[in-house]
Order: sequence, then structure tokens, then C-alpha cells
Amino acid sequence: MDRLLPPALRAWLGLVAGLAALVVVAVGGLYAGHSEPGRVDRWIVEPTADSVRPPWRYVALATDFLAEPVGAAMLIVAAVTGCLLLRRPRAAVLVVVGVGMTVGTARLLKHLVGRTIHGPGNLSYPSGHTAFLTALALVVALLATGRLGLGRTAGTSLVLGVALVAGAAMGWAQVALGAHYPTDVLGGWCTALAVIPATAWLVDRIADRQADRMADAGRRAGR
Repeated sequence: MDRLLPPALRAWLGLVAGLAALVVVAVGGLYAGHSEPGRVDRWIVEPTADSVRPPWRYVALATDFLAEPVGAAMLIVAAVTGCLLLRRPRAAVLVVVGVGMTVGTARLLKHLVGRTIHGPGNLSYPSGHTAFLTALALVVALLATGRLGLGRTAGTSLVLGVALVAGAAMGWAQVALGAHYPTDVLGGWCTALAVIPATAWLVDRIADRQADRMADAGRRAGR
């Protein structure tokens, strides 16, 4: 079965998604309407000015490009193509729907929270760039977990580890370029952790029901 969420991972990732959603809400409520870095932000780094210089600045810009419209489109096309070549249509659906819902959720939260950086027009919480790359990484990790047949511990570790690496990489770039506060990055990372498992579960449910209906229709036709 081409399930996105193996039964062994379902409970653990569901718990992670719930906790992540709580973090998104809590941090968003804490910084709603703010236009300055918080205490945690200042403790990590001063986020309102570029904190890196060449050559690391070029690395940050290249990482940032991955979540810009052109870079993001290239990654989405590559991911969907890879899923179809591996004959994992559900994963291809999750790439489009899951990542799209993650980015859409991040944009909605920006307007609801109203936190800004570098002026009133720059909504910052949560980081959409971080949410995008983390979401895409989660889909890839779920695909790898299914193909490798990993159990609960190994599978959960792989999924969360890949999400952490992707989120940390994009989050560092966003803070280094002065585009986001560190807590914005946390919010974007947790947004992806909340949305992708829930969307994967929903895609599985819809696809399983459709498969059952087709099987029932085939049995009735064969009588």
C-alpha cells in the first residue's frame, strides 16, 4: 500500500504535529503586533541587520533562493517528478497539496499575528521560507521512510532529523540576511511540522476510501 504515514509512525508524528501547533499558537500570541525583536531573539542574534559577510553571505542567499518563487517551483517540479518516477502518486499529491497548505497557513498566520520587521509592511511571523523548505523535506523523508520500510524509532528519527536540518539551514539564512527574527523561524518550522503530518493522514484517508470504492465496484462488476 502506497501509504504516506506508516501505522508505526502515525501516533508519534501526530503527537509532534499537535505540539508543533501549540508552539505556533503560543509564540504567535506572544509576539502578536510586535515590531521589535524579543528577548529570545536578542539572546540568539541581533536579527535586524545582516550578521554574515562573504563568503557565507553567498551561501545564505543561495539557500534563501530555494524558497523564492523560481527556486521553489524548481524544487516542487523535481520532487513531483521524482515521486512519479518512483510510482508514489500519493507522495506527489502531498508535495503539491501539503507544501501548498503549509505555505498558505504561514501566510494566513502572518496576517493574523501581525508581527513586522523592517517596517509596517513586512509581516514576519512565521517564516514562510522556513515553512516551505521544512515541509518539502518532511515529504521527502516520509517517502524515504516508506521505501526503506523503517520502523517507529528509525522512521521517526529520520523524519524529524531531516526536518531539523532543512529548518535549521533555511532559518539560519533568514536570520543571517536580516529577513526574520529567530522566533519567526521557529514558528515556520513548527508550522510545517503541524501541517504536513495532518495533510499526509488526510491524503491517505481519501486515497484509501477511493481504493476501497474501486475494489467494491470491481467485485460487483465481476459477479
